[in-house]
Amino acid sequence: MLTINPDIVCRIIYKARAFDAKTDVVEPDPGSNMAEDEMLEVIEDYPDDATQQEIAEFINGLNEDEQCELVALAWIGRGSYSKDEWREALREARHAHNGRTAEYLLGMPLLGDYLADGLAEFGYSCEE
Repeated sequence: MLTINPDIVCRIIYKARAFDAKTDVVEPDPGSNMAEDEMLEVIEDYPDDATQQEIAEFINGLNEDEQCELVALAWIGRGSYSKDEWREALREARHAHNGRTAEYLLGMPLLGDYLADGLAEFGYSCEE
């Protein structure tokens, strides 16, 4: 069964969804129209935006078991495994673990949704 704290997963879900919502920079020189630019800056992916780095550091700070559970949860959330196949998914995640879990997970375009769906399979949800 799931042993990672769901609050940890929820924190990653929130950050991943913020990262997934980022768009290409439309206004490279913000400040020309402050009223409009402030709203765009929130979703535009500027080079100095630390969202991705924050997620990576948080994931890298987890122990190996927690990292493997995150991967297995994402796989369940995207439909690669079912909840009934949790042990198999976890075994495969442990076998594939190579110290690049954050990179792997951040390469999933719908990471936040996959993790949320995986958590839901175990009866957990993140209150927004």
